[in-house]
Amino acid sequence: MASRPGRVIRCMSVEFCDTNILVYAYDTTAGAKREQARALVERLWSAECGAVSIQVLQELFVTLTRKIGLPLDAHVARHIVADLATWRVVEPTAAEVLAAIDGTARWHLSFWDAMMVTTAQRAGADVLWSEDLNDGQTLDGLTVRNPLHAGQ
Repeated sequence: MASRPGRVIRCMSVEFCDTNILVYAYDTTAGAKREQARALVERLWSAECGAVSIQVLQELFVTLTRKIGLPLDAHVARHIVADLATWRVVEPTAAEVLAAIDGTARWHLSFWDAMMVTTAQRAGADVLWSEDLNDGQTLDGLTVRNPLHAGQ
């Protein structure tokens, strides 16, 4: 996936990617999940509608350099994070942290999943791509989709 520095997001619909999907896209040991995730990420690049949060970028770097079968060199992982930082990036505020805390009870999610939902909503996303939540689930107007789910 080529670098696209200096891009300007022009899409009408925003789609937010959870860390796990991005990890699969760059993990050479992920097999079929890698191909499915790469196809999604390539589509988001082409449509210029991808969004992530600071949390996603941080988790992605740590996972790619420490937690996958064949960890990436820090310079390679940094380049990937820098590329993804050209997407719409949400920097959560204290108010959004509090909203995520409130969302844990309302949505019955862990804090980190509620933080992902809250930042996806802040990005203006219609879709949150994740394998951690239920495919098709709707959370206050945000639809969760799993690109690894059969039929996607």
